[in-house]
Amino acid sequence: MTKSHRAANDNHVQTVRLNGKRVRLVTKDGRVTVKPAPMLEEDMQAAMCQALRKMPGYGTRFLFAGDMNAERRGHKARTKALKTGMAAGEPDMRIYGEGGRLLLIENKVGHSPLTASQQVRHPALAAIGHPVTVIRATTPEDAAAQAVALVAGWLGSVEKTAA
Repeated sequence: MTKSHRAANDNHVQTVRLNGKRVRLVTKDGRVTVKPAPMLEEDMQAAMCQALRKMPGYGTRFLFAGDMNAERRGHKARTKALKTGMAAGEPDMRIYGEGGRLLLIENKVGHSPLTASQQVRHPALAAIGHPVTVIRATTPEDAAAQAVALVAGWLGSVEKTAA
């Protein structure tokens, strides 16, 4: 897997795997430096899923489903996805809670911005009572910890309301 692009000042940046780890090779003025590549959003979400499945209430108080709407699709696959209801800007995870509650989570690595479709979709969801929580992380462990804390707090708010 190699991903390459030119930086604004004509530096060359290439994402590759070295010794099993994703790194960025940055060429500037003929010198090459190796820097850690940011984690992939899919790695962030996978860590969150693994951690959420270990929570005590999983399967009894909540379940979840994830989407990877950002995947690149050919024309035929894109047409099929749109025809069957896939919506641009949809949050990455849905947490289904007891009592018909729904928690929506958007994953972002570091300071990466919401896409144009997310900037439209998320406020539209919030307007009908389904706000989207954005989890920003730079490591899978941080993403998992944030997701567990968010869901634990969300589940705890049901207990406080019932009391």
